[in-house]
Amino acid sequence: MSIGTTLSTTPNHSFHSNTRTSLLNTVSPIQFLSFRNHTHNLRVLCFSSNPSQQLPPVVVVGSANADIYVEIDRLPREGETLAAKSGQTLAGGKGANQATCSAMLSYPTYFVGQVGDDAYGTLLSDALRGGGVRLDSLTVVASAPTGHAVVMLQSNGQNSIIIIGGANMSCWPSTLPRQHLDLVAQAGIVLLQREIPDAVNVQVAQAARNAGVPVVMDAGGMDGPIPPQLLKFVDILSPNETELARLTGRPTGSFEEIAQAALKCHELCLHACIDGIHSVNAE
Repeated sequence: MSIGTTLSTTPNHSFHSNTRTSLLNTVSPIQFLSFRNHTHNLRVLCFSSNPSQQLPPVVVVGSANADIYVEIDRLPREGETLAAKSGQTLAGGKGANQATCSAMLSYPTYFVGQVGDDAYGTLLSDALRGGGVRLDSLTVVASAPTGHAVVMLQSNGQNSIIIIGGANMSCWPSTLPRQHLDLVAQAGIVLLQREIPDAVNVQVAQAARNAGVPVVMDAGGMDGPIPPQLLKFVDILSPNETELARLTGRPTGSFEEIAQAALKCHELCLHACIDGIHSVNAE
């Protein structure tokens, strides 16, 4: 089994639904992404600027956060209070960002996730819908607040983020509804992150693999190692340099160190896949 590992250095910025048409002119009429390995024939995902074509959708299963941005000159020291230069609350979250970017390319995109029955949940639903994302599988839960994050953006361009999981991390059913798994099985590609429970990601990734649908996972989100039972279903893993260091225990301060850590990450993913193949064969 082959595993692709990509390195992302793009921070988790919030999305803006009023920029929907800004990327359309950059899309070529037809683009193809092919995913293959020696045990499964994975589907070919076709991007087209013609929305009338019947294309398998992008399905994003993941997080939606209200991002509370504060611009500061530097991080506060222990016990110190700083005044922010500015602040605002925007729709964001890794999953919602992925879905909105896909929909902005006029590609059919579904978002499977959870928000609370509160003002932040309304903010996110309106922003996703305004960006062209299909929300048939967005669940509003009454027993948990909408996930949100505090993003501290320093004047040197560096940011630090604190996430409050809320509905992203709680109130998921132990077994996902059949309609969610059917949607995954009909996708052209499935996008995941780690801002929702690993158990949810495992169910989704396994359903995608059973249907021959490629899975791409952003490694950002929860601390700790990625469970091997999840890695074995992931076709492309995308960490940034901080996440790559956490996953591999290797430094990522230079390009050479990043390259070595990426090779180590590839080995870890490959071992997880091989272990998964052995366990399936044993059954």
